[in-house]
Amino acid sequence: MDFRKIDNVSVDCVIFGLASDSLNILLSKRTLNMFTDAYPVIDDWVVTGHHIFKSETLDECADRIFREISGFSEVYKKQFRAYGNPSRIQSDKDLFWVRSRGGNPRTMTVAYYFLLPMDKIKIKLETSRWFPIKSLPGLGFDHRQLIDDAYADLQQKIMTEPIIFDLLPDKFTLNELQVAFELVLDIKIDNRNFRKKALSKSYIVPLEEKRLGVSKKPAKLYMFSKDVYERLSGEGYIINI
Repeated sequence: MDFRKIDNVSVDCVIFGLASDSLNILLSKRTLNMFTDAYPVIDDWVVTGHHIFKSETLDECADRIFREISGFSEVYKKQFRAYGNPSRIQSDKDLFWVRSRGGNPRTMTVAYYFLLPMDKIKIKLETSRWFPIKSLPGLGFDHRQLIDDAYADLQQKIMTEPIIFDLLPDKFTLNELQVAFELVLDIKIDNRNFRKKALSKSYIVPLEEKRLGVSKKPAKLYMFSKDVYERLSGEGYIINI
């Protein structure tokens, strides 16, 4: 592989992780201090990204970035937008950061998002940390816009594509499925109505197992059948909330 970087093309990865009480974003710490007033102090956060290698495809670069953080790449990913505005890197901090790394201030970025349950991976990099999407810290570059765009796309796709199940463990309760929809869509859902609609979907398959230790009453477990879903493709909403 040719490991030379293309200095004006990067891939940024918005990584969504679902916990029991929040939808989270994985961010990387960005710090640089030259200890002189001639240069700005950088101490903020960014979504994880990297310049593409000359012999890489965009998908290969996205997989490499995620693998460096998590150790694996077998999760849902989607390329959702490209960013090439010539003024997208313009603050003193961002320009200083790019120049300190031999980058090009006119950088085009192809953005992906990844979906997974937070407890599925143990983050390998000490500079990375999960933040609730409602409590994000100060961000560098135009990464607030990247996150907003990824989140808007996720909220739209989650109603008509089975990607909600990529945020859940392989075996889940109906309550966990409902909470996942509530956290992603930022809404409250009527429990009884949701259960009725979920149980009517043949691709939400009941198991002869129960979740133990999470409440006084063990909860029945279910799984998502991709095969059944694909046979019913074109049905419409995943669950009509």
